[in-house]
Amino acid sequence: MNSSISSTAAVDQDAEQLRALGYTSNFERSMSLWQNFALGFTYLSPVVGVYTLFGLCLAAGGPPMFWSYLLVGFGQMLVCLIFCEVVSQYPISGGVYPWARRLVGKKWAWMVGWIYAISLCVTIAAVALGAGPYIANLLGFESSPVTNTLVALVLTGAATVLNLSGTKLLARVAMFGFLCELVGALLIGGYLLIFERHQPLSVLFDTFDISIDGEYWPAFLAASLAGMFLYYGFEACGDVAEETPNPSRQVPKAMRMTIWIGGAASIFAALALILAVPDIAAVVSGQDKDPMATIFGAAFGPVMSRAVMAVITVSFVSCVLSLQASASRLLYAYARDEMLMGSGVLKKLSPTTHVPTAALMVCGVLPAIIVCVGFYLQNAIALVVSFAAIGIYLAFQMIVGGVIYARLRGWTPKGQFTLGRWGWPVNIAALCYGLFAIVNMSWPRTPDAPWYVNYGIVLVGAIVILVGLVYMVLFRPYEKGTAPASDAWKKA
Repeated sequence: MNSSISSTAAVDQDAEQLRALGYTSNFERSMSLWQNFALGFTYLSPVVGVYTLFGLCLAAGGPPMFWSYLLVGFGQMLVCLIFCEVVSQYPISGGVYPWARRLVGKKWAWMVGWIYAISLCVTIAAVALGAGPYIANLLGFESSPVTNTLVALVLTGAATVLNLSGTKLLARVAMFGFLCELVGALLIGGYLLIFERHQPLSVLFDTFDISIDGEYWPAFLAASLAGMFLYYGFEACGDVAEETPNPSRQVPKAMRMTIWIGGAASIFAALALILAVPDIAAVVSGQDKDPMATIFGAAFGPVMSRAVMAVITVSFVSCVLSLQASASRLLYAYARDEMLMGSGVLKKLSPTTHVPTAALMVCGVLPAIIVCVGFYLQNAIALVVSFAAIGIYLAFQMIVGGVIYARLRGWTPKGQFTLGRWGWPVNIAALCYGLFAIVNMSWPRTPDAPWYVNYGIVLVGAIVILVGLVYMVLFRPYEKGTAPASDAWKKA
């Protein structure tokens, strides 16, 4: 009885905090700390992140690419700490959009949300497509563009149905995905290290004479994309802040756990894979074009291979689920502040499951359309998918920069998590890291290719930003809502 009263009091306190921030909501606050963390972990997804780019980055930079996981992890932890300060004071669904609204203003918030939403929808489609070969292998049929497209559509539809079932099911599936992925990554990595290790630890410092214009560091920067395309997902913990009890304390903790635990699992998986490659020189020279297949083919028999594929499949499914949940909460937050056409429908929560039904449907349909377009325009869609990660980084840095702007105006973080006197140096370091990462990911690295290939990511980014600006100027969505904005530095 006492615990029930205590729980009710905590929920009432959370609702009162939300009202003080200018909002009310009917979300079900049933997501525990570990479930909130699991959402961020499965979004980050060490298995999806490491396995997807391992062969490409190993060929580009050799075994020292391993160190990029550590360096990028440190940089993203700086960004994470800034996000922790903001979400602790503003635990509002939608994450980066409402934070930008309070830290800078309505127009800035519109652009942050627009870039982040486009990036999330493209990422959902990309991860769903990436699952195709693994699911085909698991089910015993040949992978092809047709089967990959069909698998992606089915996976996106299944994730939508699961998300529509409510916060409790989302939390349970995310927790199941986290446990499967973590245990699977540890077991697979442990098996490779014990029974299939072909390289000494010293290989992590062997560049295999890789160079670009006589220098190794440009090759290392190219290979560092392995880490840069991995370490995000912690922001998803804040996207569901209104579904988490005591979010000012719990969400920042879950965000940091996502980096620590997700990063550690990724580093372990990458180490195990590098040391299990039979012939790294063949990978670097291009003779072995798929080192993942080589490793798994040599290490596991038919039965074990299917078990490995099952773990990887669960990782892809839970990753899509978490991405879609984040995107739908962002769209809901947009609609709640009247920032989109159709806001009246998009901001409604289901009376039974307490989730934004229409927003979830949109976040299922748009990625499905991208998947179908990708089937017919595979070269074009590759550029759009590449922009997705940079778009997320850009949205991140618009928040990091927005925090600097708010600090200059006099904002002092007032949540349960603050950096204190370390706020300024961490903030500046996070901005420098993020801008460097965006430049590195956008840098043209194929001088013999046409200009639109070399600068395709920048071109796609410019188009996305231009469309968002045109919509903002023509329809002035920022003028419609009455929710608080530009008030972080003002006294309560």
